[in-house]
Amino acid sequence: MVDQEQAVYVIDDDESIRKALSRLLRIEGYNCETFESAEAFFGGVDPRCSGCAVIDLNLPGLDGFAIQEQLSHGGRIMPVIFLTGEGTIPATVRAMKAGARDFLTKPVNGDTLLEAVLSAFNHLEASEQSPYDGAVDKLTSRESQVLEGVVAGLLNKQIAARLGIAEKTVKVHRARMMRKIGVRTVPELIRTVSN
Repeated sequence: MVDQEQAVYVIDDDESIRKALSRLLRIEGYNCETFESAEAFFGGVDPRCSGCAVIDLNLPGLDGFAIQEQLSHGGRIMPVIFLTGEGTIPATVRAMKAGARDFLTKPVNGDTLLEAVLSAFNHLEASEQSPYDGAVDKLTSRESQVLEGVVAGLLNKQIAARLGIAEKTVKVHRARMMRKIGVRTVPELIRTVSN
């Protein structure tokens, strides 16, 4: 069993994906252990272990969201990276709001996965103080309303309809809000405001 700090746990019911990701991660120097199901993962990993979990969202039995929930309630320090062949905006928002570090689609580019894993480990090593603390407090009331819409997974036109303003205006407020918070992508925004 892998018990070192930079262990990556790949949980996917597709054996070829497990093998490919394991090979890639080991070449890059990570300790890697693979599991075909949530049940195998929880039965095979020491609850005190830390590391990073790369999880297929659509697993038979307990799905990826159930694994993420058990990890967050189990006191494990383990960032989650989701992989899925059928990613949707609501699923991405749900995963990021629950603390996922990334949400990647299959087939995943090797460099993209390695960047996500490195980011997850860097996050583990980062201090508790977030560089974004207080940034949300600097938003105008309209920017805060746009932020709420984005975090809820709404499109610009849906936010515009909800707020009774033009879609173009939403885009302006959204750009200012993201610049003030210091993020460039929606997953990064959700991760930042959820922490």
